Formats: sequence, C-alpha cells, structure tokens
Amino acid sequence: MNPSGAVSAEERERAAEVVRRLEGVLPGARIALDFADDVQLLVSVILSAQSTDVGVNKVTPALFAAFPDAAAYAAARPEALWPHIRSLGLFRNKAKAIVAAMQVIAAEHAGRVPRQREALERLPGVGRKTAGVVLVHLGAAPAFPVDTHVGRVARRLGFTRHEDPDRVEQDLMALVAEARWGSAHLLMVWHGRRTCAARAPACSRCALSDLCPRRGVPASMRR
Repeated sequence: MNPSGAVSAEERERAAEVVRRLEGVLPGARIALDFADDVQLLVSVILSAQSTDVGVNKVTPALFAAFPDAAAYAAARPEALWPHIRSLGLFRNKAKAIVAAMQVIAAEHAGRVPRQREALERLPGVGRKTAGVVLVHLGAAPAFPVDTHVGRVARRLGFTRHEDPDRVEQDLMALVAEARWGSAHLLMVWHGRRTCAARAPACSRCALSDLCPRRGVPASMRR
C-alpha cells in the first residue's frame, strides 16, 4: 500500500487479481469449523482462539450434544463445560465467556446470535475478529476478519504495513470490493495455511508469485 495511505486504482486491481487467482486454486475455500446453527458457530469461533480448528472440531460434537441451545449454556456453570473442552487452550476462560455470552443471548436476543456487529461485540468473549467471522458466516453483514494467516499474507503482499489486526482490516477493506470481503478473508486464510506458511512459504509454487513483493520474507525462507 502507498505509504501516504492513498489507494491507487493499480493497487485495487492487483488486489482483485489476487482474489481471482486464489479463487482459481482454492475453489472450495470455506470455514474449517463444523457447526449447524448460529449458536454452534459462535461457540466454535470463541473456542478457536489460540486453538486449531481441527482441535475444536474434535470436542464440539459432545459439547453441542450436551448444550443444544443458548438456554442450555446460559443455565450452566462454566465448570460444566470443562470436561468437553479441556484439551483446548485457555479452556477455563473460554467456558466462562461462552456461558456469559449465552446468558446475554438468551435474555436479550431470544436465544439467537445477534446479526449486528455492535450487539455481537458487546457479548463477553467476542472481539472484532470473532464478530466479523460470525457476521460473514451468518451472511449478516460485510466483514473482513483478520487472523494470523490473513495478516501475514496481507503484509507479504504489500497490502498493509501494520501488525495490528484492526488496522490491517481497514487497509484490506480499502483495497477489496465490499462484496468480496468475506470470500477474500477465507481465501487468504487458506492460502496462508497451504502455501504462504509462516516459517516456510512455498513461493516457488505460489499462484501469486509474480504479484507478490514478498515483504518480510528472507530469501532463505522461500521454497
């Protein structure tokens, strides 16, 4: 991105081409978390913080069976969730946040996860990224959530110079058409997982190699 903060037509076109190419190589890009409804989605996203999606998907079937809706979580003590999620990082804090969030959802939103960012971000355990992921996958509002993969790919592509996820998100939203924010988020997540890895980016087989300045990637790291 231009150091002045201005976004040129050329930069927007490069961003559009990045999205088009990633769509070509990642046609099935979707959220890796397993869920069947809005409550399960929110719970899964809260649990995914500092945990792998694979790890979350291992524990959620039993958790969802034990707590089928917002009212069931709201009536529980956080300790009741521990046996189901003990294998995940920060499980005590996550259990506390889930129960508190579901108490608000049950009391103020008729047991449904709110579809407005402001209401989502008022829920315990829900920050901007979590709210964005929920909004995207409920089809409720445009959002461009920034996780570690999205931030890393964006910096290497030169789409941002920031480390702070909120500032990265602002830069990406300025570059990518609003209608593509959700799909671009997913594509960048999967590109970061499969090709643009943190320690050993596979630059030699990357579909974006001619578009990417590889910012912050030492030559010794490229494969």
